[in-house]
Amino acid sequence: MPIFEFKCTKCGHVMEVLQKSLRAEPPVCAKCGGSDLKKLLSGFAVGKTSASPACDSCFDGPACGGGCPGGTCPMSMD
Repeated sequence: MPIFEFKCTKCGHVMEVLQKSLRAEPPVCAKCGGSDLKKLLSGFAVGKTSASPACDSCFDGPACGGGCPGGTCPMSMD
């Protein structure tokens, strides 16, 4: 289920709303009860699932095996 961010045009309150479908009831402001909310463009998080010894500058990430001397990866496309 996606989480959307909305900003109330009446009071400026920003809140997150979990919506089960696109046809869900329009949310109301949790602070003032206003119904004129604008959907905000939100980013998303990406995280590493394991601690890899690979350097951050590698094009292939963990595939290089972390053996990049001086931060120069032979597998990079630079």
